[in-house]
Formats: sequence, C-alpha cells, structure tokens
Amino acid sequence: MENDVKVAEKVEEADRLLPPPQSLPSNSDEEESESESEAAFESRDKIVIVDFESAGDPAAAPPFSWRKLWLFTGPGFLMSIAFLDPGNLEGDLQAGAIAGYSLLWLLMWATAMGLLIQMLSARVGVATGRHLAELCRDEYPAWARYVLWSMAELALVGADIQEVIGSAIAIQILSRGVLPLWAGVVITASDCFLFLFLENYGVRKLEAVFAVLIATMGLSFAWMFGETKPSGKELMIGILLPRLSSKTIRQAVGVVGCVIMPHNVFLHSALVQSRQIDPKRKSRVQEALNYYLIDSSLALFISFMINLFVTTVFAKGFYGTEKANNIGLVNAGQYLQEKFGGGLLPILYIWGIGLLAAGQSSTITGTYAGQFIMGGFLNPRLKKWMRAVITRSCAIVPTMIVAIVFNTSEASLDVLNEWLNVLQSVQIPFALLPLLTLVSKEEVMGDFKIGPILQRIAWTVAALVMIINGYLLLDFFVSEVNGFMFGVTVCVWTTAYVAFIVYLISHSNFIPSPWSSSSSIELPKRVTVSNS
Repeated sequence: MENDVKVAEKVEEADRLLPPPQSLPSNSDEEESESESEAAFESRDKIVIVDFESAGDPAAAPPFSWRKLWLFTGPGFLMSIAFLDPGNLEGDLQAGAIAGYSLLWLLMWATAMGLLIQMLSARVGVATGRHLAELCRDEYPAWARYVLWSMAELALVGADIQEVIGSAIAIQILSRGVLPLWAGVVITASDCFLFLFLENYGVRKLEAVFAVLIATMGLSFAWMFGETKPSGKELMIGILLPRLSSKTIRQAVGVVGCVIMPHNVFLHSALVQSRQIDPKRKSRVQEALNYYLIDSSLALFISFMINLFVTTVFAKGFYGTEKANNIGLVNAGQYLQEKFGGGLLPILYIWGIGLLAAGQSSTITGTYAGQFIMGGFLNPRLKKWMRAVITRSCAIVPTMIVAIVFNTSEASLDVLNEWLNVLQSVQIPFALLPLLTLVSKEEVMGDFKIGPILQRIAWTVAALVMIINGYLLLDFFVSEVNGFMFGVTVCVWTTAYVAFIVYLISHSNFIPSPWSSSSSIELPKRVTVSNS
C-alpha cells in the first residue's frame, strides 16, 4: 500500500514538471477554423445584439425596441448606395430630360422591386449565416461555379468603371478642369486604402462614413431641387399616373435596369452578418429580418427621393429642348450652369459635390462586394486587405485605360457608358437565379424558406427584370452590331448565354426539367431552428 502511494506521488510530480502533450486538432476544430476563415465578418468584428427588453414568451419575437433598431440600422444604407451610383444618376438625368416627369411612377415601383430582391438576399444571409457567393460554391458544380464567379467579377468591374469615371468627372468639375480625367481616376483609386483604414476601426465607423456620404448626396440634390423649383403638380401626376410612350421605352428600360445591380445582391447577403444573433433561435432570426426590413425600406426610400430630385431637376430644365438627347454625366453640370446660373453656390458645383459623394461611396462598396464575391466563390486563403487590393486593381487598370482612351470627347464616354450598361444587364440573371434557387430550398433555408406565393411573386419580378433587360440588349445589338464576323460572334455568345440561363432555371426546380436530377448537388438538410 505504501509503495502504491509513493508511485502515485512520483507520477503526480512528473505531471507537474512535464509540459502537457499537444493534442492534434480534431475534425470539428478544423471545420470550425475553416468556417471562421469563410465568415463574412469575424466574431470580434460583429455587433452584439443585446436584449434590452425581455419578452414574456421566449418562443415569441421580442417586442419592438428603438435601441435595437438602431443596432440593426446600417447594412441597408450600404446596400442602397448601388441605387445611387453615377450610372443610376445618369439614367435619372436622361429619363428626366427625355421623358419629363412621366417615368416617376416607374422609378417608384422599380425601387419597390429592388427592395423585394434585396430582402430575399438579406433573408439568405440571416437564415443560413453564410452569404450568397459561399452558398453558390456548395450548390453548383465546379464549372457552373466558375462561370458564376466570372460573371459576377465582370459585373463588378463594369460597375466600378462607371463609378470611378463618375468620381473623376466630379473631381474635374470641382477643380475647374485643372485635374484631367486620369488624375481623378488615380485619386478615386486611393479610396481602397481609405476603406482598409476605416475597416480597422469597426463596422459602425464604416457605416457612419456612408451615412455622411448619403447625407451629402441628399443635401446636394435637394438644394438643386429647391433652386430649380420643378412643378409639384407634374411631379405628383408622374408618380400616381402610369404613362409610357414609344419615345420613352428606352429610358423606361434604363430606369428598371439600373435598379438591380448584380454585385449588390451578393453584397447585402454578407452585410447582414455584421450583427451577431443566435441563428438557432427562430424568434431571433425573425426579429433580425424584421429590423432589416425597416432598415432597408428607410434606406431605399431615401435613395428614391434622391433619384426623384435628379430626375425632376433635369425634367424641369431640359425636357422638350434640343439638348435633351445629348445630355450625359460629362456635360450635365455645364448644361445646368447655363440653364440655371449661379446663386449663393453655383449649381455646377452643387452637382459636382453630389456626384463625387455618389462615386466615392459606390466605389468603396464595390471594393467591399469584391472581397465577398472572391472569398465566397474561390475561398482563397488571403487576408482581407489583399483581397481588397486585388479587387481594386482589377477595376482600376481598365478604368485608367478607359480614362486615357475615351477622354477625347463627350460622345465617346457616352458610347462607353452604353456598353457598360449592357454589361450590367447581361449579368443580372447570374445573381437573381441563384438567389431565387437558394431562398426557395428547405435544405438551405430551413423554416425560412419562402412560401409558394412569395416564390411566385419573386420569380415574376425576376422574369420582368430579365425581359426588360433582354429588350435593352436586343435594341442595343440591333443598332450597334455591324459586320458578318461580329454578328456571328454575338450569335455564338448569345446561344451559350441563353443555354446557361436555361440551366440555372432548371437547376432551381421551379420549372421541372430532366437537367435538375443529374446536375444538382445534394446539400445536407439544414437543421430546423428551435422556437425559443
């Protein structure tokens, strides 16, 4: 007995002196580490949602709280930047100059359709805890995944060129022409480093910067609205009475086409993950969706008002004039100055300030979206700052070339902008169809799969947007495609394009097809969240 005690004491002493053996990481640890690397926001960066008021029934959603709404407010405003980028502003001013007040009703309903699509994107992000690009990586086979990634990157580069050029035009205006377009591009490119700097200080600081930029746009264009005094009667008629003529079809298509930005659909599903909630509790997930609906609705209402200000100012100044068909971002400020003159602050510089805020805010969100798209589809083991630099370089290099080559005349930049709008229109199905596929699958969404009625509404909206953009593409190619070889090339690419869209639709199971059973990758069924 005494010997046993001595042996036990020696073993205990050895345990104290020797370092503990290092255990090998388990599979769960590796999965957790991999999940952490894939997360849109790391745990330490997320905003913790605190229960300020306790509900009586834990299964029911907590009561409304203004303080909690404040914590959830932010992602919707970052998302709304895509509704206010320079490409949208150009669509607004051309719609006002050519169609007058007659398309305001369409602007309102297009914004409502945009809200529906963006809330479906937010629903995917909140309910699954993963963003759209990550889910696409698991949902589709490798070849389809790489095609979707390529299309998303093309859409992002096209949008970024418009945004950077818009900022460069604003810098040229505010510098009174001292800084050429290429210099404005270089200055705008530096926003990548501003973004990286702000990101280190947390999500709330970044959201505050965007709030200031949106407020700057709102004040600038509201000032223009007050200076030019558009007709209130015509404004109300334009919102309440739907009107559409053959002469304004192209502008109507542009108004709807500018609302759905492919990269923005991917972005919003990631932004909503910046708030830390318990995804296993159904009441908490539903509560988050309710607050995000308020956040997004308020943000898009403000964006609608800003777009309305721009449209009505140019309707007041240029509808029915000879300049209406020639106006664009490049000459809009000069035309405004000639029409309305100066004042306390010349309207040219008010326009320049608003345009600069739109361009800078949209280029930063483009950098943000690029990180999530690259990280989700490819899952590269790169740090965020490296992804941001790569994303920014992919856009800045072609933009610099554009600034040098197309700086010869206003007409050349307008032609470039038409091609970029076509590029955006081409990419829309590659964001909408995966979104509608995933948000309708119980294996992915669990209890938060959309019901049959909302599913039909969403598919109808998606079909409407794609048909409208298809009309824009057809109209553009009929007027621009010349030459046999160019025509053959366009036909080949169009055939491949339509075939891939048919594949995405068949993969969704919304329309039964023999492709669905062979191409679909089975995902593990998502565990249904508890009611508590």
